Amino acid sequence: MVIGFILMAGEVMCIIVMTEHIYKTAIMAYKSTPSRRDIQVQKAVHLTLQTIALGCGIFGIVVIFKFHDETNMPDMVTLHSWLGMITICLFGLQYLLGFFSYVFPGAESYSRAAYLPWHTFGGLLIFFLAICTAEMGLLQKFLSLFLTRSQEALIVNFIGLLLFLFAVAAALTVVLPRY
Repeated sequence: MVIGFILMAGEVMCIIVMTEHIYKTAIMAYKSTPSRRDIQVQKAVHLTLQTIALGCGIFGIVVIFKFHDETNMPDMVTLHSWLGMITICLFGLQYLLGFFSYVFPGAESYSRAAYLPWHTFGGLLIFFLAICTAEMGLLQKFLSLFLTRSQEALIVNFIGLLLFLFAVAAALTVVLPRY
């Protein structure tokens, strides 16, 4: 879920453009796409990465429900599971609204311009909700395994710290002016 949903929606996909490796992000696609003059390329990169992220998120939810069914564990009993479901549902809604506003033909330019700040805010909000959900999942795993001062505890804490720093870096990239 972290690699497929958070990292894909937020950051890492390496593509080759003019034989250089350039790291793209779905959230930061409009700031990091080399062809800043071609809005269609930026839209395509953003849409592709968000589609992959949504697919990975849905796949992760299906796998979790299947695992819970096979092990006779109850579903949707923790705050982590509730926030995870809310995150995926909001992401899907944001995806549909963005698709019909910006990709699907027929939306007026004034309505697109009016929706843009809300689309950006909603995307960042959903991204931070995904980060919080992942942090909560790490804490849940930490507590359920009774990890204390072991190498596993260090790994879990290090992953949590990296997720936090990643969220800060993504937010700064979106908020700071274009280079």
